[in-house]
Amino acid sequence: QVQLVESGGGLVQAGGSLRLSCTASGRTLSMWRMGWFRQAPGKEREFVAGINSSGRSTYYADSVKGRFTISRDNAKNTLCLQMNNLKPEDTAVYYCAGYRGGDLVSRSAYDPWGQGTQVTVSS
Repeated sequence: QVQLVESGGGLVQAGGSLRLSCTASGRTLSMWRMGWFRQAPGKEREFVAGINSSGRSTYYADSVKGRFTISRDNAKNTLCLQMNNLKPEDTAVYYCAGYRGGDLVSRSAYDPWGQGTQVTVSS
């Protein structure tokens, strides 16, 4: 059974940076397209960034483009999300997920999910 575990969340001031990691057990990530999503209180879970299995193709939500960078280290079976110039509106629980098919930016295209890591950006 595949398990995804996120880490690296925390409290940061606006303009600061955080680096999230997602490690997997039960499956090698190297052949798996992956994504990051986030969910703010009272809002739907939304797509943040995605990456193909090789790491050579990445794509982002407009709201994070130019500030966030998704990457992967297949040798370490790890997915990362570098978040720079954080804004209060980036406050959310961040989830990594494995792609299973369908619309690349749709929540329904991803399974399984990690348990999430909280990111809080203060103004």
